[in-house]
Amino acid sequence: MSEIQRFGESARWSEVVIYRGEARWVEVADDATADVRSQIAQVLTQINVTLDRISSSRTGLLQLLIFLIDLKDSTMMNELWDEWVPTTGHLQIRACVEAKLAPGYLVEMVISAAVPG
Repeated sequence: MSEIQRFGESARWSEVVIYRGEARWVEVADDATADVRSQIAQVLTQINVTLDRISSSRTGLLQLLIFLIDLKDSTMMNELWDEWVPTTGHLQIRACVEAKLAPGYLVEMVISAAVPG
């Protein structure tokens, strides 16, 4: 069995878990007082930072689960998404759902990405 790597462990979770060449993590906006557009942009930027940290890239994305506090924001989400995601040959699977989130948070994303071996 491959070794599980955990980074940024706290009392309740790890920031990133890597197992068998796949990294998994969750992102919420660093600034929960920002509006939904800003929170989405923050989360996408934070994903880039984590991808760099694990030596991966957006072309290595496997899956993103997007939770929005209100699905009416999905059009705006898609506008920002389309500017951010690779356009051909590297598209991941994705789901976007409405969910009740922690107070102040308007978006949360669960990410998995391939990690070079």
